[in-house]
Amino acid sequence: MISPIANDQWLMETMDLLNAQSWQQFIDDHSNAHILQTPTWGALKADFGWTPRFIRQESLGAMVLFRRLPLGLSIAYIPRGPIGDGDWADFWPAVDVLCRQERALFLRVEPDIWQPVEPDLIERQLPGFSPSAHTIQPPRTIMIDLQRPDDDLLMQMKSKTRYNIRLAERKDVIVRPSQDVAAFHRMSLTTGERDAFGIHSLAYYQRAYDLFSARDACILLIAEFEGQPLAGLMAFAQGDTAWYFYGASNNQERNRMPTYLLQWEAIQWAKRKGCKTYDLWGIPDDDESVLEAEFMDRSDGLWGVYRFKRGFGGEIHRTIGAYDRVYHALPYQLYRWWANRRKTDAIT
Repeated sequence: MISPIANDQWLMETMDLLNAQSWQQFIDDHSNAHILQTPTWGALKADFGWTPRFIRQESLGAMVLFRRLPLGLSIAYIPRGPIGDGDWADFWPAVDVLCRQERALFLRVEPDIWQPVEPDLIERQLPGFSPSAHTIQPPRTIMIDLQRPDDDLLMQMKSKTRYNIRLAERKDVIVRPSQDVAAFHRMSLTTGERDAFGIHSLAYYQRAYDLFSARDACILLIAEFEGQPLAGLMAFAQGDTAWYFYGASNNQERNRMPTYLLQWEAIQWAKRKGCKTYDLWGIPDDDESVLEAEFMDRSDGLWGVYRFKRGFGGEIHRTIGAYDRVYHALPYQLYRWWANRRKTDAIT
């Protein structure tokens, strides 16, 4: 019988721990890789408490993020991965070795796999994992197919959304690219207070903008009236997809509907970059029938943004969610108890 130590040694010899540059080359070879698996995203998270590690075994790979806990322990997280072709079941033992080296209590994976799926796919690809109710990224979203003429994109929108885009244009709202992340953050503070949103720090937004704009993978758009900022958004692009991650608006001139024109200009930016899909990133995790029945009456959580996002058309999609692989059962249960007490997931 092969001892666990000998088996770990063999697995270490068959896997590659890559640097950021080599991982970028791997990403470049996989045009459908999610932006949350890029080394640029890893660099962003590294400045805010995470340690990215890049692991590849044959044709499969993943960026694993580690966050330190007391007593030298950690938690491990793979956002929207692994990447590549092959049997995931053959990949996890190598990831286990890395997680043991980092003394991880558990590994959370949120694969870039969309429902519906084959009945046995999850069992095949995620053996030894259990579903988790605590997702880090929003599992449900609205995606817009950008492979259409602008007239078709406008016609698929709700009539009120089309009207508001044109209203903003008539009311002299101007949308322009900007580097003023501080102005965006100030509007985010207003948005967070008004809509009970959690927001990032100025340092976080600035670092995200600096890292991704240097790769021509991010744009900050500001909507103005007579030179006064009214709303802003940060959109990101990787491969065939663009994402609307961060948006903000203040309380000035809201009757001019600046957020609608802002979103339309972000869609135009994504089209110019050759993206095929625009991901509006994050709506309540309920079936479409529930969303449509209740969106007028609810404003908690992501319900307010769903009311806005649904107007742009597109289709609702949901990933398979989050799955955990537990290495230390008792500390994991204590961690879950603590996270539940906080009413949020502590590894966000």
